[in-house]
Amino acid sequence: MKRAFDLFFCLVSMILLLVPFVLIFIAIKVTSHGPTFYWSDRVGRGNNIFRMPKFRTMQINTPEVPTHLFDNPNDYLTPIGSFLRKSSLDELPQLWSILKGDMSLVGPRPALFNQDDLVKLRTLKGVDQLTPGLTGWAQINGRDELPILIKVKFDEEYLRKKSFLFDLKILWLTVIKIIMRESISH
Repeated sequence: MKRAFDLFFCLVSMILLLVPFVLIFIAIKVTSHGPTFYWSDRVGRGNNIFRMPKFRTMQINTPEVPTHLFDNPNDYLTPIGSFLRKSSLDELPQLWSILKGDMSLVGPRPALFNQDDLVKLRTLKGVDQLTPGLTGWAQINGRDELPILIKVKFDEEYLRKKSFLFDLKILWLTVIKIIMRESISH
């Protein structure tokens, strides 16, 4: 049922968001040099690496590390990067990863390929067996601001509680967080 819901939601979203998708594509091309999409190597279910797309919000040749580890991430942002991140619109291309089955709407956010500490702890707790999500329980409880141990505790709690209704609750709370612009990296 989860996969069917993911596919239905994803297809409907892609149709409804086609115009904003095209406008963002054009805005990135007009305001910065380089590709429109940023493809990131991420850790998926069973610790398999997959390529996850996002709209590019950072300058070309920005180091591949979590944003919160930069001294001043604003130094690396493209002219519209801050807006795309604050609005979470940079995440829209991940609908492709959901269609492919690399991701789900709800699950732990996929770790970067080089976040060994996070991957190791998730594996130890069994969270690595979940399909990563566009949003998740840890996302709505602090996102990048959470220390890794706390993030994995939320991921572990999701593993124990996962259900269709819990996923709907997380999706609803995600919409609220985006509208309120809470816990969003700049």
